[in-house]
Amino acid sequence: MSETDHNAADLAAIKAAARKAAFVRRKGAFEAQRPGAAGHLAEVLAGYRGVPLAGYMAIRTEIDPVAVMAEAAAHGPVGVPVIQGAGLPLEFSRWQPEGALRDGPFGAKVPELDDYFDPEILIVPLVAFDAAGNRLGYGGGFYDRTLERLRARRATLAIGFAFDAQEAEGLPLEPTDQPLDMIVTESRVLDFKRG
Repeated sequence: MSETDHNAADLAAIKAAARKAAFVRRKGAFEAQRPGAAGHLAEVLAGYRGVPLAGYMAIRTEIDPVAVMAEAAAHGPVGVPVIQGAGLPLEFSRWQPEGALRDGPFGAKVPELDDYFDPEILIVPLVAFDAAGNRLGYGGGFYDRTLERLRARRATLAIGFAFDAQEAEGLPLEPTDQPLDMIVTESRVLDFKRG
């Protein structure tokens, strides 16, 4: 095994351990959450009424942004991610509260009919985050590729949405990791907007 392969294997093992620990913390936070966990997210997005937005359909123990997405849908386009395939960026299909959904990859629901558009704000799910605005995702690189593509086209605001318990120190990072502009939890808003 070359040194490069060895380093990649080490990083993969470190990321796997970090994800495993974060999933345990997230599960505890999910089970203990009280109503109103998305209150701060609603406050942040109130300042962006009508701006094309993408959220996500929460799976397993993810914090759920759907109530905030429904509120935003009254003012402008709201989409959810649709996986196009391994190694490809996400596309975002227009979503409406009570709209027809079908099963997408990995258990997340997606709109019955594809109606793609480019959002200018993304609410990003994550496994863990740090105090500098870095994100540990699920390992597929979908959001990193997607943010890189969208940010090359226009200013794109990436808002990580998570429980406080998902914060970690010393996340294992790679050069391809796209930083978040903000992280919103059930108790606070961390703003890292990079000029």
